[in-house]
Amino acid sequence: MNQCKVMNDGYLEKRSNGLLQLWKKKRCVLSDEGLRLYGCKGDSGKEMRFEQMTTLDCVEYKRGLVYFTIVMNDGKEVDFRCQQEGTAWNAEIALALVRFKNRVAVQTGRNRHLSHLGSCGEGDVEL
Repeated sequence: MNQCKVMNDGYLEKRSNGLLQLWKKKRCVLSDEGLRLYGCKGDSGKEMRFEQMTTLDCVEYKRGLVYFTIVMNDGKEVDFRCQQEGTAWNAEIALALVRFKNRVAVQTGRNRHLSHLGSCGEGDVEL
């Protein structure tokens, strides 16, 4: 995601996978290709690419926080939360995911159309 368009940069809390499932604050960078998560210690970050995501689910509002889940293609669920005021991370991620999937669908449709035209021989005209 090095040369991708950055759409949002800020902080979310991610629920850990451990036994206690603690909430850990992560710096997140949303781009047109996915979401990159950085720990507070300035690590290299974990990349969650849109091509690996299925959907964004379970938007819930409780005590000034927004809770949401990103579902990955392998069925893994990643839980996040953020402040309800002044942020719309869940909506921004969902819209970026839809834009990405639409872009892929359009490209797939074009490729099918072009391969169909090539196999039908419509480009070859005899005089």
